[in-house]
Amino acid sequence: MAKAPVLTPQSEDFPRWYQDLINKAELADNGPVRGTMVIRPYGYGLWERMQQEMDARIKAAGAQNAYFPLFIPQSYLTREAEHVEGFAPELAVVTHGGGKELEEPVVVRPTSETIINDYFSKWVQSYRDLPLLINQWANVVRWEMRPRVFLRTTEFLWQEGHTAHATYEDARDYAAHIHRDVYADFMVNVLGIDVVLGRKTPRERFAGAINTLTLEGMMGDGKALQMGTSHELGTNFAKAFNTQYLSKEGSQELVWQTSWGTSTRMVGGLIMSHGDDNGLRVPPRLAAVQVVVMAIKGDEAVAKVREIGRQLSAAGLRVQVDDRVDTPFGRRAVDWELKGVPVRIEIGPRDLEAGTAMLARRIPGGKEPVGLDSLAALLPKILEDDQALLLEQSRSRRESRTSDVSTIEEAAEAAAAGGWARIPWATLGQEGEATLAEQAVSVRCLVAEDGSVPEADDAPGTVAIVARAY
Repeated sequence: MAKAPVLTPQSEDFPRWYQDLINKAELADNGPVRGTMVIRPYGYGLWERMQQEMDARIKAAGAQNAYFPLFIPQSYLTREAEHVEGFAPELAVVTHGGGKELEEPVVVRPTSETIINDYFSKWVQSYRDLPLLINQWANVVRWEMRPRVFLRTTEFLWQEGHTAHATYEDARDYAAHIHRDVYADFMVNVLGIDVVLGRKTPRERFAGAINTLTLEGMMGDGKALQMGTSHELGTNFAKAFNTQYLSKEGSQELVWQTSWGTSTRMVGGLIMSHGDDNGLRVPPRLAAVQVVVMAIKGDEAVAKVREIGRQLSAAGLRVQVDDRVDTPFGRRAVDWELKGVPVRIEIGPRDLEAGTAMLARRIPGGKEPVGLDSLAALLPKILEDDQALLLEQSRSRRESRTSDVSTIEEAAEAAAAGGWARIPWATLGQEGEATLAEQAVSVRCLVAEDGSVPEADDAPGTVAIVARAY
């Protein structure tokens, strides 16, 4: 009788495979309140690595970290009409505290444009105070009707950047800089996901923004996932909060602003982009554990894996030693495979006699014996090769499952078949976009014919990327 698979095969039921993997790889669990999640240590380790990589890039872009309150007076949200309308269905509102009804209800932070602008209006006085570049790492709450762990949860973790500039051009260029040099650089070169950079349509634009830049990734089932966004807010919030500065010429001017964010949704994107029927596959540049050194059995093997672990750590690799010989080796190997650790070094009594170890590579698969003395020299190149392979596979999947179409019907068919469609925006238009939305198909972004980000919605040659999405 065939042994039952550890995970539901992707081809059989992709959503079930996703839930199985989150559970079996010990990434997260459902929280006690509907739509919330408990992120387990291994899953949180992935988020911590994402934070570290992103935080370094954000700081290199000139932004500084700060923190703003979780509770926001409800009246703040009503100051920008489009903003409050866009978030109203998702708000969690506190009406009682300390056993009494509050004089004014407070909203649990869904995003921080309003409260941050209240302080920007105090902090910005002169052109000398600009640009003001702030980022915060925080949790936010958006009441989710169809929750899914990491992808759509009532509470999630994120970073949100907020900036104020003297001119439209400066704000526009900074939003594009974050989009390209912070987000895309991280997603492509660390996550190994070949995201498409584009511009959101007015229908999909962030509430209160004049332009939204997005990064869209194709998941293993062909659906799209919005991995991050960078918004030009214009002067909309500056008008609402009277955020002005004294120019060099001595006149009072409104600031131009941006906001931008990525979240724990990227963990879900990592799972669905790179996972296979054996579990997660973690890109080596991201992995909190790049190499696990395993003792198969025996006291001598335990001593050797500890020694090898120290050597590899000294060589700059992120290493974990697994010397739990009281737990069956097969069970431990499956567990590390589920967790997607890029490389396993397996050492037993026979390996010690031969002066070798068995090297198992999670990303391309396969095993081969290697000399114990050559590990420190071999592994860096192996890890870089495997990092490149994940990106290549991500790009190949997107390119092979994206069709160029000329009608709305063809676009809907391509999305229904588990792929993306490219259709001229002049052909589709807002009316066609609304027609597709009735079939649960959306315009993920607008791109130029050469793949760059168009400067305007109606720029000549603009193409719409159409897909079903998470």
